[in-house]
Amino acid sequence: MLNLASVLFDKTEWETPDTFNPGHFLDAERKFVKKEAFLPFSAGKRVCPGEGLARMELFLFLVGLLQKFSFSVPDGVELSTEAVTGTIRAPHPFKVYAKAR
Repeated sequence: MLNLASVLFDKTEWETPDTFNPGHFLDAERKFVKKEAFLPFSAGKRVCPGEGLARMELFLFLVGLLQKFSFSVPDGVELSTEAVTGTIRAPHPFKVYAKAR
């Protein structure tokens, strides 16, 4: 069984492994760079056979939401990028407004 936490939170691979940082995937010119250490669909014999389909569906779902809605947080609310660690790492609960475009 592959231990993904050993790669996804490795301090030698990521500048800030314990916080949300989209800059991990940008180079000096602010262009996207694919990191070998990022394994959201596992690796080796245990790699997800539906990775291509999952990526396509996630893209279509997200684009559909962004085309139909404008998202915002309630006034005075500060979103946290810290995670809640348990069986899985998940964001703190939050509320978001979705306003139809």
